[in-house]
Amino acid sequence: MLSPYTVLDLTDDRGELASMILGDLGADVIKVEPPQGSSSRRMGPFLQDGPETERSLNFFAFNRNKRGITLDLSADEGRAALLHLVAKADFLIESAAPGEMAEHGIGFDVLRQTNPRLVYAAITPFGQDGPPANVAASDLTLAAMGGSMGLHGVPDRPPVRVTVPQVWLHASSEAAVAALTAHARMLSTGEAQFVDVSAQTAMVWTMLHARVAHAIQGSDFNRGGSALQLGTMSLPMVYECADGYVVMLQNGGMLAKTVPWFVEDGVVPEEWIEGEDWPTYDTRLLMQQALNYSIEDVLGAAGRYVRRYTKSELLERGLREGVTIAPVNTVEELARFRHLEERGYWLRAPLANGRQVHVPGVFARLTETPMAVRRWPPKLGEHNEEILREASASQSKRSPPVTAERRPTDEAANSDRLPFDGIKVADFSWAWVGPTTGKYLADHGATVVRVETESPPCRGRAMGPYKDGTPGTNRSHAYGDFNTSKLGLSLNLKNPAAIDVARRLIAWADVYIESFTPGTVDDLGIGPETARSLNPSIIMASTCLMGQSGPAAAFAGFGFHAGAIAGFYEVTGWPDLPPDGPWAAYTDGVAPRFLAATIMAALDHRRRTGQGQYIDASQMEMSLHFLAPQIIDFNVSGRVASRDGNRSETMAPHNAYPCSGDDQWCAIAVETDEQWIALGHVIGDPDWARDDRFRTAEGRLSDQDQIDRHLGEWTSTKSAHDVMNTLQSAGVPAGVVQRSSDLLRDPQLDHRRFFRYMDHPEMGNVPHTGDRFLMRDYEGGPRFPAPLLGQHNEMVLREILGMTDEEITEVLAAGGIV
Repeated sequence: MLSPYTVLDLTDDRGELASMILGDLGADVIKVEPPQGSSSRRMGPFLQDGPETERSLNFFAFNRNKRGITLDLSADEGRAALLHLVAKADFLIESAAPGEMAEHGIGFDVLRQTNPRLVYAAITPFGQDGPPANVAASDLTLAAMGGSMGLHGVPDRPPVRVTVPQVWLHASSEAAVAALTAHARMLSTGEAQFVDVSAQTAMVWTMLHARVAHAIQGSDFNRGGSALQLGTMSLPMVYECADGYVVMLQNGGMLAKTVPWFVEDGVVPEEWIEGEDWPTYDTRLLMQQALNYSIEDVLGAAGRYVRRYTKSELLERGLREGVTIAPVNTVEELARFRHLEERGYWLRAPLANGRQVHVPGVFARLTETPMAVRRWPPKLGEHNEEILREASASQSKRSPPVTAERRPTDEAANSDRLPFDGIKVADFSWAWVGPTTGKYLADHGATVVRVETESPPCRGRAMGPYKDGTPGTNRSHAYGDFNTSKLGLSLNLKNPAAIDVARRLIAWADVYIESFTPGTVDDLGIGPETARSLNPSIIMASTCLMGQSGPAAAFAGFGFHAGAIAGFYEVTGWPDLPPDGPWAAYTDGVAPRFLAATIMAALDHRRRTGQGQYIDASQMEMSLHFLAPQIIDFNVSGRVASRDGNRSETMAPHNAYPCSGDDQWCAIAVETDEQWIALGHVIGDPDWARDDRFRTAEGRLSDQDQIDRHLGEWTSTKSAHDVMNTLQSAGVPAGVVQRSSDLLRDPQLDHRRFFRYMDHPEMGNVPHTGDRFLMRDYEGGPRFPAPLLGQHNEMVLREILGMTDEEITEVLAAGGIV
């Protein structure tokens, strides 16, 4: 879809996924490395043999669909060659320190003179400016400062990160979306765009419904092991079974089917079957209404039942009978997961040592322009001559063709026009992946109609934080923060009159997003074939946990189920405790970036060709790229990644340390021997810190417990912010483990105007989470609060769909509007 475009990838290990996403979507990506190679070539896991520069499986995981060139950008010759490449490029993505590219004479203001239509995206820890813009930061400290770490782990131990580094993957996948949003703006303004991507704000988004919780309910969400915290209560999700663990949530639809299982096995008496209105159990529980059986009784029964069966037995029975039980997979079990095999997800890739192994496949399936791996990661400098020859032969910038649908950029450029102004979206999705995807478009100008039903309402509305802790359909900010800038339409999709309205909406839309269980939209009469017949150029995206095909396609659940199957639970928590899992529906914070980028690419492709698209987006398959190096490593060496608290295989100290106050922590990550020396000076060079063993990373890794104990004694007498500021001033990565209440007063987030206060019709003036990226001379979303249930029914029916008073009355009388 992006085949007319060229992307220059100047990132290191902190950004390579961004350009890989654009490359998978069809762009010609040129990986620009220094002569010694990207730092990611020196990051494990590694092949045991093969050329030194080609052994990194981390590099291999995120650099497919790229050509490679080496340039010394500190030399005049290298900078001149880069300018030749920039002249014909459409995107440039870099992850240098703020201002570093400008210091070399190749910053945005210089490059835009060479190419006045360039989209330039910069990935940094905190953004290009602001109080901490130039401090040292690492995966651990950004997980702390971005809020996610404060939600992970058990209350009686330090907060933990996901053991497998995730921060730069969130930041770089965000950068792909940011670059495509900026490109859409470039098309309307005719001007080069600068995009400032902050890893910290990208991590805040992984907090999901906890992001602004304190401002809404008056308290923070805190780490609670594997429990799903819903605002009014918490529910355990991880249960021990006969051969490991499974994730399951005791909701009404599930209990209606599993209570007979419990009776069948003698776990509970038979009267349980008729003793409760099980389909509505969870809704009544969350709304604090009367129950015949307590939640403690229900949880106990579920726990006793699953302990009798294996993960495989529970998954298979669940698939047969429509019950969502997710195995907590190891990387090994994931690699052998039958569903992925039958969907043909894995690809065979040739490694540098001559072996071929399975690697993660494309992240979405497209009907009209299928994604493919056209080339595997480049060897260091592999395409130097080819790329330089092309650059010399073509000094003029190549412009993509345009159609009459969008104005060419040289006509009446409009700097006030929002990037997706004029794009129309029918959003039939629910929970978080689909709504977040639609929010990207809505916040940046698209007209998005969010379709819901009242029975039951979107699951997001049934989850806290609730305003002032009081439940209500329109009082949930778990819904409100994911659905800004949208119009609300409530339809009873079981009613034929409502289906007629839905079809009108699909005929109106440019983009149609749905996240029902596979087959549901076909049964309703609004599936892909119908959508295409109503609107031949429509872009339709179906997003569900497992994809539209395969033996587990009917597996209907949430991001915490996908996170368990995809392997994230196994790599979060402590090695001597059951898996904690990352916060809530972790993959719901991963998948929308892949899906939004795919839809944006499809919109650009349609603008140029008039061609629509159908997108099959499996949330699990998209998320597997965040464990790609570990998956490849298992297939190469048999090593199985697992949870290990905050420990790193290459760095020490590397942990969260107690500080003065109630449950206050500061994350500290010493990445180099020089940083260790600096830390020692800051804390007064005590005898233990001057131990010769600790002068090298190898020595520090050999006795981390002693270092943690001594360092914790030093931090415990100081505030978390004092520890952070003292160490940062010495160049040592450190970050306060922040919660929602901390984030709301974080100076850097305030500097970026990250939280936007808007007046909600029922909740009042409340903060909403803003963009994870900024564009120069542009004010992004959100534009207005999320809708009340059915708030814009009349407006949508009358003004958008053009229905007459008589037609609207007929739909109301038939019960199509709820």
